[in-house]
Amino acid sequence: MIPKDEFRIVFMGTPDFAVESLHQLIDHEYNVVGVVTNPDKPAGRGRQVKESPVKTLAKEKGLPILQPNSLKDESFARELEALRPSLQIVVAFKILPERIFTLPPHGTFNLHASLLPDYRGAAPINRAIMNGETTTGVTTFFLDPSVDTGKIIKWKKTTIDQKDNAGSLHDRLMTLGAELVVETAEAIRTGAYEATDQNQILGEGRHPKKAPKIFREDCRINWGQSTHTIHNFIRGLSPYPAAWTRLQNGREITLKIYRAGIEKRKHGLPPGSIDSDQKSFIKVAVSDGFVHLEELQQQGKKKMSTTEFLKGFPNITDYHCE
Repeated sequence: MIPKDEFRIVFMGTPDFAVESLHQLIDHEYNVVGVVTNPDKPAGRGRQVKESPVKTLAKEKGLPILQPNSLKDESFARELEALRPSLQIVVAFKILPERIFTLPPHGTFNLHASLLPDYRGAAPINRAIMNGETTTGVTTFFLDPSVDTGKIIKWKKTTIDQKDNAGSLHDRLMTLGAELVVETAEAIRTGAYEATDQNQILGEGRHPKKAPKIFREDCRINWGQSTHTIHNFIRGLSPYPAAWTRLQNGREITLKIYRAGIEKRKHGLPPGSIDSDQKSFIKVAVSDGFVHLEELQQQGKKKMSTTEFLKGFPNITDYHCE
């Protein structure tokens, strides 16, 4: 067992998802000797230079901050070596070169927002909901040369409710993940852990489910699918990057859909047909019923409820969704 003050941790992360993990390490009095995060960059309409959420916390706590433009620069490796890390912890950061993740004597572990080996990749939270999963979780694993394939140290499970979207699940996994990061750091400090090869969990013949990066065209709704499939698709992409569709009626209008409900029943309407009372509801025909649009955003306008949208959008039933 290594004394806490001698167990030197370098933390690597950038977005809000990583902030809670760093917070918890500090609150549990771990010796965080440095923080690595993305360089500051212009953001928003004013293109003002903005620092990462992780940098903001690190500055508040007076921690040394490294912001390399390239993780392959030898100067960055030398700066890390000067910090003499016992362990590196990665939460929502870039893919590290082997030269970097093998630097500490106790290795480098990553927090991933799924139950590995399933949902390896850039979008595990979105993909789990989009695929209709009812259980997910967080996993810590040691980095190796392939992405998300290293030996598993610990994991925690949580359920996915039908009311969850990517935003609510993100926040729950952020908190759960921070707890797991602290537990994993303590297990490594005390030597009380066994790392498990992911292939042992997969077993013979089973391939892991994937969570590839999501692009804009991946977010377009296919109205030929079932109510449940479309509902999962919408909530899995809400609030970001958001599912979208096009309204067609000679003119073309793009809508993002953030929240929807479902109504399962038989009908004779073609998929994509729109029904509405022009006051309180918009529902789109699909293969086994209707999808009710409850929160949406027309391109160039603010997000609003269906009731608000209909006040400024007469004759919605003259359109159809594509």
